[in-house]
Amino acid sequence: MTTKGVRRPLGLAPTAVLLLGALYCLLPVCWVLAASTKTRGELFTTNAFAPGTGLFDNIADLSAYRDGIFWQWMANTALYAGVGALLSTAVSVLAGYALAKFRFFGRDAIFTVLIGGILVPAVVLAVPQYLLLAKAGLANTYWAVLLPSILHPYSIYLARIYAAAAIPDALLEAGRIDGAGEHRLLRVVAAPLMLPGMVTIFLFQFVAIWNNFLLPFIMLADDERFPLTVGLYTLLATGANQPALYNLVITGALLSIIPLIALFLTMQRYWRTDLSGGSVKS
Repeated sequence: MTTKGVRRPLGLAPTAVLLLGALYCLLPVCWVLAASTKTRGELFTTNAFAPGTGLFDNIADLSAYRDGIFWQWMANTALYAGVGALLSTAVSVLAGYALAKFRFFGRDAIFTVLIGGILVPAVVLAVPQYLLLAKAGLANTYWAVLLPSILHPYSIYLARIYAAAAIPDALLEAGRIDGAGEHRLLRVVAAPLMLPGMVTIFLFQFVAIWNNFLLPFIMLADDERFPLTVGLYTLLATGANQPALYNLVITGALLSIIPLIALFLTMQRYWRTDLSGGSVKS
């Protein structure tokens, strides 16, 4: 018995819930976009979502603030997020591939410890990490933010799950029979098959490091090494006594999300390629 042509009154409910969720998430972005276009006078006197006339003046003022320190924060954030995400992806893929495709003593115990590490909040680790890096003389350096971001249990978990699902054991065995070494199998066979998973891990880590506040807030004292999150926070704290800085904070928040949007739009094609490739049977 088929249900073709039968309308379900509740069929639109999931779509409506998703639309409400999207609206809830996009509403603050719309406000930041509108508020960043307003002059100091317009910010507190016009409608919250009405556009203003001062976007380019706000960007110019932000660029001139303390000899352009905002762009130094932007460069620092790109360094932390880019290098940290690349290193974390490399470590996660190697560890996940090894856990998925090799049998060795203690493999299950290591994976169990990783699962436990996912449950530990980052805020719990921030102070111990600071004490360790301070003891090593790395506090208030770029390494203080980069090193803790390299090892990420959840990324290793994702890499392990993806490697187990995407790389057939028979394909690896065929390569070994043909005389390929393990390094070549990883480079030629495993890495291309894991590319969509690698992109996912990279994006997750890039966004997490880009938006990270607590770790650099604890680790860094020199504001020339601050990322955007800490830099804009200090600017906002200064704005409590100088309300004129609120425009700069809002404009800086708008500029800080543009690289993330561009990154997602650029790298989403890897997911599309994976989905379309999975629909073709050989």
